Amino acid sequence: MSLTRSGGPLSRGLTETRTFTVEGPAHSLLLQPFGRRVRAVVDGVTVLDTVRGSLLHETGLGPQLYLPAEDVRADLLSPSDTSTHCPFKGDASYQHLTVGDRTIPDAVWSYPDPKPDAAWLTGLVALPMSAADTWLDEDVEVLGHLPDPYHRVDLRPTSRPVTVTAPDGTVVADSSNAVLLDETGLGVRFYLPRADVRADLTATDTVTTCPYKGVSTYWTVGTGGTTHVDGAWSYETPLDESRGITGLISFGDPFVVEVARS
Repeated sequence: MSLTRSGGPLSRGLTETRTFTVEGPAHSLLLQPFGRRVRAVVDGVTVLDTVRGSLLHETGLGPQLYLPAEDVRADLLSPSDTSTHCPFKGDASYQHLTVGDRTIPDAVWSYPDPKPDAAWLTGLVALPMSAADTWLDEDVEVLGHLPDPYHRVDLRPTSRPVTVTAPDGTVVADSSNAVLLDETGLGVRFYLPRADVRADLTATDTVTTCPYKGVSTYWTVGTGGTTHVDGAWSYETPLDESRGITGLISFGDPFVVEVARS
């Protein structure tokens, strides 16, 4: 499970089905080394290159990369008057990032004098994912954000019959050859072979990215005289860890997905 979200031990909402308590503040911080090379590129220029990064896990938030200030191109940075306060980390200072004629305001932040409990942030800086055009995890382009080591995606082929029904009661898909995808914090989804889909599918322009599955394709689902825009999605060329759902179709709202117990 995720540490800081989805009911994890450092999340804001712990499940009641537990025999432990978490002693400490309601808002927690945990910094852990991220042992891979990370680079950030803006307009073709590498502005960040580190093998010394760490992920900060913070209650209710996704992990944020922090790295030594020396691993960011200092010649591309200029001071900013912006300052923010975090009750758990301290007062943050910001710097602008300039590459050629392009300036990204407040792209880098740090805590020069962090709270005593977070003294280990001294000398580290952070950039949001939006501050760069491209991020690389080793030589693989990052989709969305750096992967959380506490986040899992498990794929399991299942022979249990899966039936998908439209709001008007029309069965749009049924299969005994689906793939169950169980993702941290999102629960179970079922992906069905396209041959087992009875409805008409038309690709839309909608695209989303997932650091664990890849780039999605969305589909309008036609059932008789009714169409449901973006009612289904697929991953035509998923990332390696999710290649078991290549080309399979999953249905969202307003469809009802029923799975037999056995």
